[in-house]
Amino acid sequence: MGVELAYTDAVARDTSALYRKVAKVIPEIEWPVHAPLIAEINRLKREKNAVILGHNYMTPEIFHCVSDFTGDSLALAREAARTQAAVIVQAGVHFMAETSKILSPEKTVLIPNVHAGCSLAASITGADVRLLRQRHPGLPVVTYVNTSAEVKAESDVCCTSGNAVKVVEDIAREFGTDTVIMIPDQYLARNVAAQTGVKVITWEGACEVHERFTADEIRAYRAAHPGVTVLAHPECPPDVVAEADFAGSTAAMIGYVGKHRPGRVVMITECSMSDNVAVEYPDVDFVRPCNLCPHMKRITLGGILKSLQTMTTEVLVDEAVRLPAKRAIDRMLAVKNT
Repeated sequence: MGVELAYTDAVARDTSALYRKVAKVIPEIEWPVHAPLIAEINRLKREKNAVILGHNYMTPEIFHCVSDFTGDSLALAREAARTQAAVIVQAGVHFMAETSKILSPEKTVLIPNVHAGCSLAASITGADVRLLRQRHPGLPVVTYVNTSAEVKAESDVCCTSGNAVKVVEDIAREFGTDTVIMIPDQYLARNVAAQTGVKVITWEGACEVHERFTADEIRAYRAAHPGVTVLAHPECPPDVVAEADFAGSTAAMIGYVGKHRPGRVVMITECSMSDNVAVEYPDVDFVRPCNLCPHMKRITLGGILKSLQTMTTEVLVDEAVRLPAKRAIDRMLAVKNT
């Protein structure tokens, strides 16, 4: 990377406003390591007409300092569909990059680390979905976006944690059924069923981050931090969701903090998100859980820089898969009030 990536006075000046934004969550001693990479990434984005889509679970130096669009998987899917950039760099995991390519086939979509996967996406295949349809003929298949393109292609509609309830209610009404197949997250499916009254046939998939949380752990947070507000992701087991004050997608949790401004809050989800939200709401005290997503953490500033320098690794989706997958995603994006 050479001399041009040294922490020079020029780099310090160019990145000073960014550091002021993240100073609460990035120690000053670390900034000279991050700043040269940030400056070069932002320069290359302009040169190559590229945008970076940063998921809420990215570390703060990625989320706040190089990402052009940030949010949960639903927000990033929408940005991928409408961006005018020629290049999309997915600061997230592989299924998100596939979703971007499905929605924007004419664009170059890059993933900085091809090993940034997802336990949910790895838990099910297109063949598994076809078998489920054979066992339960006529039932609609609702597929969480945390899945591969081939699984989406076998589905009737996709959903995110932010719109799953509405998607399930709508598809059940459309098919005239009280039962849907909802894959692959067993906990999200059970939590949605509890809210809708729609019966769900589930798959034994789970997020390796969220499934580790327990109800006892939530009670321990309350005992250690009296008055703390507990926000849980619906990928958590139902008994964890039941112990929380609020359950919702990452975007919904952020919205809750912004609206209610709790004095102290714990977000029962991937822990980098607390750092990112703390930047926006410095008046809120965040108790940080320690569950990290090993796949999200494969995405680094160095990896993003190399991705832009070498235009790797490009994510491709075969048209025979892309078109039916796009229909399922488009159907999700058309759902109102999501």
